[in-house]
Amino acid sequence: MDRHIESLLGFLDGSPCNFYAVAAAKAMLVEAGFAELDLADEWNLAPRGKYFTTKNDSAIFAFTVGDEPVADAGVRIIAAHSDSPCFRIKPHAATVAEGGVVKLNTEVYGGPILYTWFDRPLSVAGRVLLRGSDALHPVTKLVKVDRPLLVIPHLPIHFNRSVNEGNPLSKQKDMLPMLGRITDAAEKDNLLLNIIGGELGVGIDKILDFDLMLYDTHRATVAGLNGEFVCSGRIDDLSMVHAAITAIIEGQGTRVTRIAAIFDNEETGSGTKQGAASPVLANIIERVNMAQGSSRDGFMRGIARSFMISADNAHAFHPNYPEKFDPTNHPAIGGGPVIKINANCKYMTDARSAAIFRSLCEEAGSPYQYFVNHSDVAGGSTLGNILTSQIDIEGVDVGNPLWAMHSVCETGSTDDHINMTRVFTRFFD
Repeated sequence: MDRHIESLLGFLDGSPCNFYAVAAAKAMLVEAGFAELDLADEWNLAPRGKYFTTKNDSAIFAFTVGDEPVADAGVRIIAAHSDSPCFRIKPHAATVAEGGVVKLNTEVYGGPILYTWFDRPLSVAGRVLLRGSDALHPVTKLVKVDRPLLVIPHLPIHFNRSVNEGNPLSKQKDMLPMLGRITDAAEKDNLLLNIIGGELGVGIDKILDFDLMLYDTHRATVAGLNGEFVCSGRIDDLSMVHAAITAIIEGQGTRVTRIAAIFDNEETGSGTKQGAASPVLANIIERVNMAQGSSRDGFMRGIARSFMISADNAHAFHPNYPEKFDPTNHPAIGGGPVIKINANCKYMTDARSAAIFRSLCEEAGSPYQYFVNHSDVAGGSTLGNILTSQIDIEGVDVGNPLWAMHSVCETGSTDDHINMTRVFTRFFD
């Protein structure tokens, strides 16, 4: 198996939610010699230094300091996002139903394909806040229950004979997971906290709050006649995260400052302090520029010399639904990285930026494809245009083609991931 695919599978398995995706990326960077910086500290950056910093434990920004100042050479950026559609656990989540069955109250995050979550072994992962030295400094711990813990059972077909003809779902009624059975209703109090406290080895009196999500416990795998498919949850957009982090580690370029920017909350609009609509990336670039002794004017000159690749997965042509796709611009799974175009500027791609990415593909020896929506189908937006509300930077929206985007188990191409990693590395070289 190709080493990048083997690494991707491990990355996906180790990233059941956004917090763990950042932790997994951090581990890759530390192993490669990147040093961690705190956004609250003063930065002393060395020439050719390799650094990363995090925001909210769910966004991470890795960068290498170029030989030439930002003001003169600009920066090269690959942007992706750490979050995926899922179910978040609400406070006071446990309720007891007939027979002592405990179910958890959850809230849908983003836009998952709901029915794909039925009848699968699920578990819990996320961030827990513990009491710290004072009220303003709680302690953060990550928690991942490694065993299957929950299931969202579907109603049997005998009670809904028309289920295969369409099945409208209530997020509040139909999608609540079952945790287990208890013999005393009083046991439900602090039931989830006891599980989390046990995983962390702390008493529940130490737990102040949490950000906990459900995840599918099935492991990432390759499939297909010749192992040409990769099947897993969260391929959108963790495959692009993995490719970006791999590229900044393996890329050899030293002239230009390079950044792998992994944001959170793209699936809900990016409107958070760790999202692409915040000034966090612009602030990091400006701090690098200032550390090189340049001015605000130098920062703005540097942005004018910069280029960004916004990397978010694309829709692969589905052989069962050809009518859903543009007649002449529908990327095939395994056909190479995709350049995403939209006449109404939902993507930041224009002819110049598309030409640049095409040339990068050619230099890297990778095929490339184009995606344009069927004209009767509304498209979504991604990181690129959101980031340009903070930084007036030139760039292109790209991604690898996937089947079943936002399903609990998506399908991509091993060849596409290898090729995109190669193109990203060429960009950083």
